[in-house]
Order: sequence, then structure tokens, then C-alpha cells
Amino acid sequence: MIEFHTNKGTITIEVDHDNAPKTAANFVQYARDGFYDGSLLHRVIPGFVIQGGGMSSGMKEKPTRGSIENEAENGLKNQRGTLSMARTNDPHSASSQFFINLNDNASLDHKSPTPAGWGYCVFGRVTGGMDVVDDIAKAATGSSGFHRDVPVEEIIVERAVVVE
Repeated sequence: MIEFHTNKGTITIEVDHDNAPKTAANFVQYARDGFYDGSLLHRVIPGFVIQGGGMSSGMKEKPTRGSIENEAENGLKNQRGTLSMARTNDPHSASSQFFINLNDNASLDHKSPTPAGWGYCVFGRVTGGMDVVDDIAKAATGSSGFHRDVPVEEIIVERAVVVE
């Protein structure tokens, strides 16, 4: 379990080591390393997702480790309150960025092992603080450089704590 202590409240996350072992281990290692401490929840799209795990204050991109294999074929669905890995158009490009689904987002689920069908790997779920997530989803947003849907007031993961 991981606790994200944010400037808006605490979000508790349970990672799924059984169904997404590589992704869960990657996420936990980033948390153990302190990578998420001081990072932003930098993208908020109401009714869709909250994204974080890659930017520090001022929308500065954080350097990451290499990419991991996409485990979206695990049968887990992008449902409200689940966490999935963010990535580029390359299905196997996820590293540190993740998103929390604000609704059931079936369009993000794995459909086939093709570039268009890979989907986004679900690897965990919010087990506490969904009220905090819903509050964050109401944040006013704007643009920052080429980034859109950026909260006007920074939403900061002050620290991520791995609870054994």
C-alpha cells in the first residue's frame, strides 16, 4: 500500500502485485526512492482522469528510469478509482507517470496486442481518500507551455509513503 500525502489530503493506494507484477514493482520502487515526493498531479480532466508522477513544481519534467512492458492484458479494467500507467503512443513507453480514473473508462482498456488496442495497464486502486480525488477533480485548470488541463493552483504530492 502507498499513501500519497498531498496538499489536498491523503490518498491511499493498493497496488496489484498479482495481476500487474512489473508495473506494481516499478510504481512501488519510484515511491520508495522518493521520486514522487514533491511531484505534481499535473493534469486534471473532470469526469475522466487525474494524472501525475512526472512533473515537479513549475511543470518541470522529472528524469525517469527506462520504460516498462505494458501489462494491460491482465484483465483489469479502467474503472472509477483504479490507477493505470500513462504512456505515449508506444504501448510499452510507461515509466513513472500514472493516472487515477474518475469514471469507468472502458475506452482505455486492453482490446488487442496492436498499437491501437493495447490500452493502459491498470495496476492498483484507491482504497482511501476518494473524496480527496473527487475534490482534486474540481480544480480550475489552464495551460502551461504545451501542456493542457494543468491545475491553476499546483496540486502537490508532498510525500509518498510505502506502507508494508
